[in-house]
Amino acid sequence: MAVLSALVKRFSLKVKTQSKKVNKSWLNDHVNDPYVKLAKKEGYRARAAYKLKEIDEQLGLIKPGHLVVDLGSTPGAWSQYVRRRLSPDGAAVGALNGTIIAVDILPMEPVEGVLFINGDFREPSVLAELETALQGRMADVVVSDMAPNLSGIESADAARIAHLVELGLEFAQKHLKDEGALVVKLFHGSGYSQLVKLFKESFHIVKPIKPKASRDKSSETFLIGMGLKHRNIANP
Repeated sequence: MAVLSALVKRFSLKVKTQSKKVNKSWLNDHVNDPYVKLAKKEGYRARAAYKLKEIDEQLGLIKPGHLVVDLGSTPGAWSQYVRRRLSPDGAAVGALNGTIIAVDILPMEPVEGVLFINGDFREPSVLAELETALQGRMADVVVSDMAPNLSGIESADAARIAHLVELGLEFAQKHLKDEGALVVKLFHGSGYSQLVKLFKESFHIVKPIKPKASRDKSSETFLIGMGLKHRNIANP
């Protein structure tokens, strides 16, 4: 019994040590990350702003006068980037030539000029609130950084990811202009090829992009669909 207790204790200490090493390694990578430093310098809430920036610069998605919907917006870095793109001077405050509507289940600190809806996009009541905010207008661009809490069980995680991507696509088919664009986050692995196929069936142009700001270790990538082939017949 004493031997077993000693082994359990040793294993526990080993796990804790490994966990500390992993946390220390992550913290070291984070602190020394050039995008983290740049985000701090330029006033962005998260390094994720540079993912959307690179996608936008490659494809020219966001233009002055646009109506942009930001799904899964918290902490607000993507909304901050869009806000600066729609500013005549590229500023974080002041005049804004366009409309930004952001949605997230988590609270978000205000971003000047951004209408924020705090709620679960999967809930009909929240979707209805978003549709009311659109005031009958169609979006030029829909961006989604939504991602589920991953369990580590591949099949379950793939289903959760697919569900969020499909919700974003369904929203776009109802509320995106014919020539508009949808940007979603997804992960390589189970279900990835099926989601790409779904996008190709829905858009004239489909581009997968892994921005430089997306960490090498991450299977995260972004899928951009441009020019709707068809839309949901329920569109008002």
